[in-house]
Amino acid sequence: MLEIVRANIVGLSRRRKRMVLLAFDGVALAVTLWASFALRLDRWVLPQTLESWVVIASAPAVTIPVFIRLGLYRAVLRYLPEKALWSIFKAMALATLLWIMLAFLTAALGTFTVPRSVPIIYWALGTLIIIGSRFAAKWLFWPYGQIASSARPVVAIYGAGEAGNQLVDSLRHSHTIAGFIDDDVKLHRRDVAGIRVYSPSSLPSLISDYGVKQVILSIPSLNVHRRKEIVSNLSQHGVTVQALPGIVDIVTGRYLVSQLREIDVDDLLGRSSVPPDQALVQEMIVGRTIMVTGAGGSIGSELCRKIALWRPQRLVLLDSNEFSLYKVDQELSADRNLSTVAVLSSVLNAAKLQEVIAAHQVDVIFHAAAHKHVPIVEANVLEGIQNNVLGTRAVAESAYANGVKHFVLISTDKAVRPTNVMGATKRWAELIVQGYAAKATKNGTGQKFCAVRFGNVLGSNGSVVPLFKEQIAHGGPLTLTDPLMTRYFMSIREAAELIVQAGALSDGGDVFLLDMGEPMLIKDLAENMVRLAGLSVRNHDNPQGDIEIVTTGKRPGEKMYEELFYDQASAQRTRHPKIHRAMARDALSVDQTLTQMCSHLRDRDETAAQRLLFEVVRESDRSRTVKSSEKTE
Repeated sequence: MLEIVRANIVGLSRRRKRMVLLAFDGVALAVTLWASFALRLDRWVLPQTLESWVVIASAPAVTIPVFIRLGLYRAVLRYLPEKALWSIFKAMALATLLWIMLAFLTAALGTFTVPRSVPIIYWALGTLIIIGSRFAAKWLFWPYGQIASSARPVVAIYGAGEAGNQLVDSLRHSHTIAGFIDDDVKLHRRDVAGIRVYSPSSLPSLISDYGVKQVILSIPSLNVHRRKEIVSNLSQHGVTVQALPGIVDIVTGRYLVSQLREIDVDDLLGRSSVPPDQALVQEMIVGRTIMVTGAGGSIGSELCRKIALWRPQRLVLLDSNEFSLYKVDQELSADRNLSTVAVLSSVLNAAKLQEVIAAHQVDVIFHAAAHKHVPIVEANVLEGIQNNVLGTRAVAESAYANGVKHFVLISTDKAVRPTNVMGATKRWAELIVQGYAAKATKNGTGQKFCAVRFGNVLGSNGSVVPLFKEQIAHGGPLTLTDPLMTRYFMSIREAAELIVQAGALSDGGDVFLLDMGEPMLIKDLAENMVRLAGLSVRNHDNPQGDIEIVTTGKRPGEKMYEELFYDQASAQRTRHPKIHRAMARDALSVDQTLTQMCSHLRDRDETAAQRLLFEVVRESDRSRTVKSSEKTE
């Protein structure tokens, strides 16, 4: 029976619960004043005159407005914090003072006399009854509240604006909303849409008093730097953070206000997005036949998704991994307005490349196929050289022979002064592409060959982010090579957009450098990912934390930090604010050296191949240094 009563009361709307509480307080305060008179006069009888009944009714008439003004009816009783004691003390004291003023005013008019001890008795009894009733209700409903909260998550909403109000309407029936959090001090301690507004510093209290486990960021117009700051602060409190989509997505109808998305590591980069330059995109994509090598990979597949949005005539997907190719082809084939061709082939298959490019009259090639995982390539030198160097030569040669208008190599910051095989092979790939650019210029074909160099892409295959996610899912520890190691990061979506636009800016032989912002400590990334998962980092300061971060030491070929430029001062700005051009062009040709490299690969001579690989890189670096000093002079 008790369970049924509790369930019925908890199931009442918030307004009806307040009415019940108001009615109870009205009766309780009237009885309290009558009891105060009875104790003082030692006469336990009901009031006999209308005047006496009016005096008894004056207690709730004065006290309840004070309670309303001081917010005693805003709290959810089953989550009532202990600090509410002080609020009740203050409210009863103020109400008693106001009642004393009213009582002595009536005494001065000669209508009714109040003994001086009655207000003191009334305040003491009233305080005990109000506090006792509140905490009795909390005790009574807390077990049911715990059950209810498991079915209805307790959330706080960051942002009490229009979007926050709409979100409240969407969540009322599925969530318990503990309150708004807002930076505007004018809103603090006020009610918006019936929900109390708190300052950001009150979040720990909301977590401890109300059991908040989730915070929803509901400010779509927030700039990226402020979003990064807010998300960083929230994630330190062990709550999960979700966000409304950006204002552009809402306005364009891509998302509704009621649709939430998980906060991810991208939000912690603090990078401001720049809308694509439509002229560059149209020049590169619209109405053209595009081929993407490595189309099933993380960068290749995201490139395909972006290209598909801009309506090419045809999109040719080339990959040697059957399952990856199948997945991206299935995804893109859902768009009936898009013509796709899936080609299962390696970039080393020159005959197949020639056949595909000629058959589909490819206009643009984005060459993303490569072995990119540093330790794996370091342990498989010959395979890395064959795929990244000879594969690039095969694709570039086929592109040149078939009159492809634009060829864009997806390069990496590891190609700058490389210390590992992967970086050195990508540096060779850049030199090969520049060689074909020079050949196209010399012969006046009008073809544009270029490379786009950028740092780490969050979420790409083989990157640290999926590894950290997997380690967090298994309870840790997170493995960190060195606490001081830094890397440049950008989102995979932004990288794909910038690659396409960089290709349209090419004059031939360019190496484009994407603006990666400031480098980030891998240690900070790991800690942020732990907090975003609603967990805490276990360390010396917090030995009871959830996830430990351990240092394993640098792996072969790894650098403590990466570089995007050989000489940052020589970088030239382009019409796009996030795309730079390396001014110096490499004059070093690898045509003759490639013959020698092929001989080492046929002989399976790993030592000789690796030695030759780095010799050419060092020669390239020396020629750049000489050229740079000549310009300075």
